[in-house]
This record gives sequence, C-alpha cells and structure tokens, in this order.
Amino acid sequence: MKKNTAQRVEELTQPIADQFGYELVDVEYVKEAGMYYLRVILDDENGIGLDECEKVSRLLNPLLDEKNFIDENYFLEVSSPGIDRVLKRDKEFSKYKGKQVDVKLYKNDEDLKTKQFEAVLSGLDEDGNVVLLVNNNEKKLSRKEIAQIRLSVIF
Repeated sequence: MKKNTAQRVEELTQPIADQFGYELVDVEYVKEAGMYYLRVILDDENGIGLDECEKVSRLLNPLLDEKNFIDENYFLEVSSPGIDRVLKRDKEFSKYKGKQVDVKLYKNDEDLKTKQFEAVLSGLDEDGNVVLLVNNNEKKLSRKEIAQIRLSVIF
C-alpha cells in the first residue's frame, strides 16, 4: 500500500517530536482555497507555544526539502491542538474520557433528531465505536457517522 503524504510526514516528524518529548497529535495535508497546507500538530503536558513549534519546524523543514516527496507548493504550519482540539486517535478518546465534547454528525441522529450536540465522552468500546453520555443516556456511534468530535470550551 502506498503511503499518503501525511503518513510520510508523520514518519519524519515522530522522531523530532520524541527528541523534545512532545506528543505528535496529528499531521494533515490539505488543500484549502487553492493552497496546500501541511499541518503538524503537537502537544505537551506543559503546553506548546511558539518556541516549541519553531524548534520542530527548524528540524522538519530541511528533512522535507531533502526527501522532496511533495510535488505541490505548500505552507508548513506547526502548532498546538488548542483548547478545543479535535479528537481523532484512539489514545485521545481514552485520555479525555469524562470530558465534555461537541459532536457533529454527517446526518441527523434518529434518537436525538439533530446532527450537532454536546455529550460527555466515555471512551471507545471493544469495536472502536465512540461511547458518549448524552442527557444521561449512553450513545454509541461508529466513527463513520461522526464528522467531528472536539473538546468543549467551557469558561
């Protein structure tokens, strides 16, 4: 199976993140408004700021130039996931168990009669379904149904 651009960049970035003790949260290679963006998202228990992003970017940029596997012109963005981070990986669904989340589905849920709602994250079941607590009722959703799930911002 041919690796996509994001997977290849992740393989280059992981050792750099490990070197600094950062968590590599995600790598995205997307086209938005006619421009390509390579986004590397990092986290750390002490937070990720501009200095941390710059350290990783300074090491990653020459590697990307050397490997030269991205044909299009692109912008490299190294950042933190932010307080309203999108949850994508299995470990995140475990790490943020018990937290309030905002859920967006691709289509209306039959029971809830909506495709956007708030819930409490309960984790993943043995089949990889996302388990949520919605109005004190357990709800299981396959990842294919979920357009986006992110941590709620509560002030």
